[in-house]
Amino acid sequence: MRKNRRRNTIIRHIVLTLLALLWLVPIIWLVVTSFSAYDGVRYSKFFPEKWSLRQYNRLFFKPDSAANYPAWFKNSLIIGVFCCIISSVFVLMVSYAFSCMRFKARKSLMSFSIILGMFPGVLSMIAIYFVMKMVGLTNSKLGLILVYSGGSGLGFLICKGFFDTIPASLREAAKIEGASEFKVFTRIVIPLSKPMIVYTVINAFLTPWMDFVMARLMIRSRAPQDWTVAVGLFNILQKSLIGQYFSVFCAGGVIVAVPISILFLIMQKFYVEGITGGAVKG
Repeated sequence: MRKNRRRNTIIRHIVLTLLALLWLVPIIWLVVTSFSAYDGVRYSKFFPEKWSLRQYNRLFFKPDSAANYPAWFKNSLIIGVFCCIISSVFVLMVSYAFSCMRFKARKSLMSFSIILGMFPGVLSMIAIYFVMKMVGLTNSKLGLILVYSGGSGLGFLICKGFFDTIPASLREAAKIEGASEFKVFTRIVIPLSKPMIVYTVINAFLTPWMDFVMARLMIRSRAPQDWTVAVGLFNILQKSLIGQYFSVFCAGGVIVAVPISILFLIMQKFYVEGITGGAVKG
């Protein structure tokens, strides 16, 4: 029995190691290629023959008509930050309303919202585009912010499930003391929901930061300074440009991960504090 268990454990670890390698190899190749002195694509060798910071220098300090990464990064950061704030507020408010408040048609509205959220977003993209075009908000950061934030409240389900675990007696005690619904939300529910707030904030930032399809549909401008990071990096992969900008594309892909990593590192402390503080809600 011990031999069988040991053999099964070894087999599982070997399989997991192989899967991890399959997942890590493209990422490692992307990183090492970004430090290559060669501009194009090279398949003959995994590691570059000459190491250099030339691609990062081109990325940030030598923007041109094909690769204007500083402008792309700025546009994506502005859209991501505003969407993060607006979407997080929407999700938390909708989740609180469905979890802690009672009103007519509450269950019907919640069921309808869940069913509506099951439909792929791609089904509504064309309609959204024409609506935004009618009001003149295509090719603008404001239009993308409205598109990404407008339907964010439909992602309330996970957050609502967490709010359901907060004892109703805490809210009732606050209301007996004269607290309004807003004070109950901000003074009772929010401080006890730090882990869920962190989850909501990170998701709200990742959606606009990583999205390509909606950004490509909304931004029809041919001027590179109007694009987001995803649209700009995709444009570099054209056949006419990939031979000169592939290593720059890899460097841009590495830099894209930096804001996400910083956001996680900042929020990690609050995540741990939220878990330890939320463990004594009862």
